[in-house]
Amino acid sequence: WSAPSDPLDILVAGIYRKPSLSAQPGPSVPRGVTVTLQCGSEIWLDTFHLHREGSLDPPQHLRLQDTSAPSQANFTLSPVTSGHQGTYRCYGSNSTSPYLLSQPSDPLELLVSGMYRKPSLSAQPGPSVPRGVNVTLQCGSEIWFDTFHLHREGSLDPPQHLRLQDTSAPFQATFTLSPVSSAHQGTYRCYGSNSTSPYLLSQPSDPLEVVVSG
Repeated sequence: WSAPSDPLDILVAGIYRKPSLSAQPGPSVPRGVTVTLQCGSEIWLDTFHLHREGSLDPPQHLRLQDTSAPSQANFTLSPVTSGHQGTYRCYGSNSTSPYLLSQPSDPLELLVSGMYRKPSLSAQPGPSVPRGVNVTLQCGSEIWFDTFHLHREGSLDPPQHLRLQDTSAPFQATFTLSPVSSAHQGTYRCYGSNSTSPYLLSQPSDPLEVVVSG
């Protein structure tokens, strides 16, 4: 007989309701910072598993010491590099049945910025507008990008994405806020990327503050 193979764990998902997955300080971060991916459940689960789609590495596991509900595990990525970019999902389980997992969380796209020079960001007709009008935020770059991303600081919503159909210079994407309301007010930044590496972003644009009156 030969030596035994390495063990292979077969996990069965879908036993419990899906947990939530969020990123702190956010899903779009510059390389070099520390990011915490928070996987939480309203029902009692004492073990959580984090997996990056497409990765050949096994999921990360965290077992909680505090088993009171709600349950939450914090997975730390530090420092963030281009190798951390991608789509993550998490699962929950109980140590009494470690191979029976919850349904997967909704996907979370982790975008790592700082790979290319920053694009520009401007507003038409301007950054200060009355409520109800249409505002376009124009994100442009002198270097070649085929995808642009727009994010409002402090928002838990993922960045908006626009992929260009025409990839000839100048490279510019137009994001429309229509009609503008108080919910659109805030500080915006945009990023550029290439579809061949969709999670690796440029440095952020200079901030643009949208002020809504009325």
